Amino acid sequence: QVQLVESGGGLVQPGGSLRLSCAASGGIFSIYTMGWYRQAPGKQRELVATITNGGTTNYADSVKGRFTIARDNAKHTVDLQMNSLKPEDTAVYYCNADKFGHSAWRVWGQGTQVTVSS
Repeated sequence: QVQLVESGGGLVQPGGSLRLSCAASGGIFSIYTMGWYRQAPGKQRELVATITNGGTTNYADSVKGRFTIARDNAKHTVDLQMNSLKPEDTAVYYCNADKFGHSAWRVWGQGTQVTVSS
């Protein structure tokens, strides 16, 4: 089973940028579809972006055009570049790995807090 560790969260002003990183260890990285999810207080965890081993990406409509997901299969990492951040982007962001692309075999990181506020 793969283990995931997120980093890069913090406090940023509206309109600013952050880059989240997720380092994967263990398992076979190439068999996982990687993703970022987020959960704001009082809300359900929601998908932000996913990327397959082949590079196919999927974004939530709310972040499309502002966020970019990328993976480095050699380094076993997946990053989320977040630009033009809004207060509504405030949430705990979780790195996710779906083995063979199936959510039934899902691994989560510990989460990293992103706060967008003046």
